[in-house]
Amino acid sequence: MTSSIDPVDLAARLIACPSITPARGEVFDLLDAELTAIGFTVHRWVMGEEPDGPTENLVAIRGSGGSHFGFAGHLDVVPPGDGWATDPFEPVIEDGVLTGRGANDMKSAIAAFVAAASEFQEQAGTISLLITGDEEGYATYGTPRIIDWLNERGIRPDMILIGEPTSVDRLGDTIKIGRRGSVNMWIDVPGTQGHVAYPHRADNPMPKLARVIAALDALHLDDGTDAFPPSNLEFTGVSTPTHASNVIPASATAQLNIRFNNLQQGQRLVELVEEIAEREAPGSTVRARISGEAFLTPPGELYDVLVSAIRDETGIDPELSTSGGTSDGRFLIQLCPVVDFGLPNASMHKIGEHAAVEDIRALSRIYRRVLEKVFG
Repeated sequence: MTSSIDPVDLAARLIACPSITPARGEVFDLLDAELTAIGFTVHRWVMGEEPDGPTENLVAIRGSGGSHFGFAGHLDVVPPGDGWATDPFEPVIEDGVLTGRGANDMKSAIAAFVAAASEFQEQAGTISLLITGDEEGYATYGTPRIIDWLNERGIRPDMILIGEPTSVDRLGDTIKIGRRGSVNMWIDVPGTQGHVAYPHRADNPMPKLARVIAALDALHLDDGTDAFPPSNLEFTGVSTPTHASNVIPASATAQLNIRFNNLQQGQRLVELVEEIAEREAPGSTVRARISGEAFLTPPGELYDVLVSAIRDETGIDPELSTSGGTSDGRFLIQLCPVVDFGLPNASMHKIGEHAAVEDIRALSRIYRRVLEKVFG
């Protein structure tokens, strides 16, 4: 039998492979080698061009027939930023804590699952890993293209666990059973540039944009549901092409994001913003990018085995939540039931990102318990 893998050691080695989104190359080479050594057949491909690519994807499969359990995740990370006490891509283990970019989000979870799979090699069914290099970006060539690959081959998992860091105060206290949708929009209001001393010779777009902002800020989208909080619209920026104090700008732009529950649909929200913008500032245009629709996984086997595994390992009954940001579950829900579960997430994307060594080991034990319950 192949020797088991140490999840902390593998996490550290993955961190040592810089993989700012969109990622490819060395970090996938490392994961490929580890999975091949424990009996997985690994498929990899790179696709796309800048600015959203090139992106590498990996699908690894072991076994055939029976129940098909999928684990999904991403090897790309956000840029490290300035202010680290050590090199963010040189992992440090000190006082029981692993520090490095990706330690929390989410190389440690991938390592924990690979370690769990290395100790559980007699499954009567199929295990797959669906790993992308573009979750932290726009996912143009990421998980949606993995889904295409699976569909082309008639491969469909029965359930998928995503290893995103979902715990809050303690490992096991929260799993994500759904996610809100997200849409970014840019409202462009045209005007005519001119000198501020001669406003009659110009057309200032700022007051018109202000009316649009006020109308949208007063908008009540919904009251939420039992599973989701109310949908929320937030403005994230206002800009003009010139910043001179004596120039009326030729245009003005507002940027906004809507995080929405499953009472809404992304395209309908875009149309609503377009209607209000045209009413308050005729001639305005709206550009939009829908990151994903809201989704909710109904109760079923995936809930049962994950909650039971967490309870057996930690003694905790996890909260079932839909809070927080998006995940690639917004795409994978097309295939089968999906939930997210992983490490405590307080340090994700932060300077000094880290994970407790014992949490990584305990997470691997939880993942192994899940496999045992699925395959028996």
